Amino acid sequence: MSTSQPLARTAAAPPLRVRDQAREALTLVVFSAATASALALGLLVLTHLGRQG
Repeated sequence: MSTSQPLARTAAAPPLRVRDQAREALTLVVFSAATASALALGLLVLTHLGRQG
């Protein structure tokens, strides 16, 4: 069964404050940057090991 409304946190929960939204956005940015950096570092290590072999 599908619904026409997107899933929300809960119907009884108050709307998020701007500072809470900013905190969630900052958390997402930090997580994305850490993930991208880890992947880039992994690729650099793999290419470095590939040149030595």
